[in-house]
Amino acid sequence: MITDISKKLTGLGVAIVTPFCADGSVDYTALRRLIRYVTEGGVDYLVVMGTTGETPTLTPDEKREVLRVAKEENGGRLPLVVGIGGNNTATVIKTIAEFDTEDVDAILSVVPYYNRPAQRGIYEHYAAIARSTTTPIILYNVPSRTGVNMLPETTLALARDFDNIVAVKEASGNIEQIRQLINDKPKGFNIISGDDSLAISVIEAGGEGVISVAANAFPKHFSQMLAASFAGDKEVSYSMWEQTRAAVKMLFAEGNPPGVKAALTIKGLIENNLRLPLVPVTNALYRELAQEIAEKGL
Repeated sequence: MITDISKKLTGLGVAIVTPFCADGSVDYTALRRLIRYVTEGGVDYLVVMGTTGETPTLTPDEKREVLRVAKEENGGRLPLVVGIGGNNTATVIKTIAEFDTEDVDAILSVVPYYNRPAQRGIYEHYAAIARSTTTPIILYNVPSRTGVNMLPETTLALARDFDNIVAVKEASGNIEQIRQLINDKPKGFNIISGDDSLAISVIEAGGEGVISVAANAFPKHFSQMLAASFAGDKEVSYSMWEQTRAAVKMLFAEGNPPGVKAALTIKGLIENNLRLPLVPVTNALYRELAQEIAEKGL
């Protein structure tokens, strides 16, 4: 197990959105601004080109440029994770080989979606990817989007069998499944929450933190909340969660990332633009979110 990377992937990761201009082009200036904002807010590592980054709508050239800009703006200050996944194993392997993964600390790769492979298919998919690269890999289990749940037995087999499979972003929403992973995982394999609402619960169970959507908009608050949780200060961590609970619920009320992009627009960090089939949140939700952010001092 690659213990150095497991230490880097502890705490608060942020799944960075991809800002767009009004004409639909990628707003690289806003991307740089957002990276500075979350870095100054105290996040522990960056994740670019995950689902929150609207990756399915980016061209290959745009993906390469997003990664280049993220590397340049980050300047090696924080660990950097890049999302490269899909439901065609050969294409995922080819994409990894073609991308400049120098200065990339890990690849986040989602369970194959839509074609709903059996557990053995999921295992073989990741096994093939792991054999094709030396870059550390974070598994990403998100059944609500993929249509299939990667069972703990499959995750743990991959963790034991491949040294460069170093973590799982677990977004099943099933805390018992997460506890099983934490209890049975090999040393150095990280269990990372993929749900903002379960971040504290996962840390309390022995997990290594969260890859957060909400931390785009509220990095300082979430950084302090997680620090309190890791320190065992339940009073502070739960109080801070209560302060953000309603806002986080609103972020996901009309899908992700429309909600967090609305919050970032309210905070003056990006323009409120998305690429179809995603659309901005309704005016009613936008106003409600703006009011919540103002009232709670977020």
